[in-house]
Amino acid sequence: MKYTQLGRTGLKVSRLVLGTMNFGPQTDEADSHAIMDAALDAGLNFFDTANVYGWGENKGRTESIIGNWFAKGGERRDKVVLATKVYGNMAADGEAWPNHDKLSAVNIRRAVDASLKRLRTDYIDVYQFHHVDRNTPFEEIWQAIDVLVQQGKILYVGSSNFPGYKIAQANEIAARRGGTIGLVSEQCLYNLAERRAEMEVIPAAQEYGLGVIPWSPLHGGLLGGVIKKEVQGGRRASGRAADTLADPSSRAQIQAYEDLLDKHGVEPGEAALAWLLTRPGVTGPIVGPRTSEQLASALRAVELELGEELLTSLDEIFPGPGPSPEAFAW
Repeated sequence: MKYTQLGRTGLKVSRLVLGTMNFGPQTDEADSHAIMDAALDAGLNFFDTANVYGWGENKGRTESIIGNWFAKGGERRDKVVLATKVYGNMAADGEAWPNHDKLSAVNIRRAVDASLKRLRTDYIDVYQFHHVDRNTPFEEIWQAIDVLVQQGKILYVGSSNFPGYKIAQANEIAARRGGTIGLVSEQCLYNLAERRAEMEVIPAAQEYGLGVIPWSPLHGGLLGGVIKKEVQGGRRASGRAADTLADPSSRAQIQAYEDLLDKHGVEPGEAALAWLLTRPGVTGPIVGPRTSEQLASALRAVELELGEELLTSLDEIFPGPGPSPEAFAW
């Protein structure tokens, strides 16, 4: 496994991040534990989750599965850089009691204690704001975070799904307050087929020293050889991938992508991950395996070298917006 620093921090993390969203809803606890063991054995040390994972009446289930895995011992907790998230409504019926969601100081305090209990640990390495809270000022948020850092309950703070201007606002206010390091990472939607983050989010992250952690690196399976799998009678596209393939021009684009990688003898999913690892500012993409076989495929991407010719061809199929601010200014 290859490692890098998380943004401007001294924290060393693997170039792949183990996403756990499937643990519980699609992967049972025993298989989830086997995947985490395999990830750790392969040197993958950065695990990502969220308090709402498990969904519906099972919100919090994913954190509990991870906590039970930590409880097995074997230095599991000490070897893992653990990231979870706060913001979501944790009510099973979807009706949040006032102050039981988002980023008020009250909810941050309540949510971190609940996550620590489910995760069966006394600290969280990277505590992430899952979304922007338009109703809570950053002065309040940072005051709450400072208390948690002083208590030793969290070490670093990251954002998720933040626009560039909110990354700037959050860290400028942190700097003015003093005594807090501010955001150290941004988890954003970013992949070959969705490159809008290159316009402002990634430049802001680089300017403020945040590590970029792309989620949905295969764009809901769209970049994982979805057409080839359909032809071979495998798992059919669903969700975002199915919607995209319903458009003839988009389907032709994905077909061109798969044909290009077939020509080079490279698996589409592994190429999509390897491409992200070449992008400036990217710490590592989140991979969310449902099985150990999917984890093994993701691990191969770390060692995959994409030649200049292939990278150029990928840019031709999936052209990005271009350099910022020229992409939208002139």
